[in-house]
Amino acid sequence: MTNLANPYAEQLGDRPAREVIAETPQQLRSLLVELSPDGLELTYGPGKWTARMILCHLADCEICFGFRLRQTLAEEHHVIQPFDQEAWAQQYGNHSLQARAAVEVFGTLRAWNLALIDNLSSESWSKPVRHPERGEMTFRTIVETMGGHDLNHRRQLETIAAGRASRV
Repeated sequence: MTNLANPYAEQLGDRPAREVIAETPQQLRSLLVELSPDGLELTYGPGKWTARMILCHLADCEICFGFRLRQTLAEEHHVIQPFDQEAWAQQYGNHSLQARAAVEVFGTLRAWNLALIDNLSSESWSKPVRHPERGEMTFRTIVETMGGHDLNHRRQLETIAAGRASRV
C-alpha cells in the first residue's frame, strides 16, 4: 500500500534515508561513467525519460527538496509548493542540458542539504509541514521521500546502464 505522505516509502523500505541520500551523488557519478554518451539517450521503457532526462530531473528535484527542507524549518505550518514534473521535464528535451552538469549540480546541492540535515536538533525532525496533495507530514518525511526518490531513479538508471533499455 502506498504511503500518501511519502509515495516513495516502499522504495526506501527499511534503509536509513540519511545513508541513501549520502551515497546517491557517488552512485550517480558512477552511473554517468557507465552509461557513456550514447547510453544517456536511452530510456528504461517506452514513453519514459532518457537517462539524461532522469539526471536533469534529479538536479531539479534537489533544488526543490532543499527549498522544502529550509521552508519547513523556517516557517510555522508551512505548506509545500508542489510542482508539475512533466511540465518541468519539457525542457529536458533540449540537449544542451547536459547530464554531467546535472550530476555536478545535484552533488553540490546534496552536500549542502546534507550539511543542513546533519546539524539539526532532534526536535527539527518532527517539525510539521503540509503538502496540498499528500497531506500532513514532517521534516523527517521529506528526507525519507528524498531517499526513496533517489532509489527509484537510481534503479531506472541502473536498468538503462545494464543494457535493458531502448532508444528513444
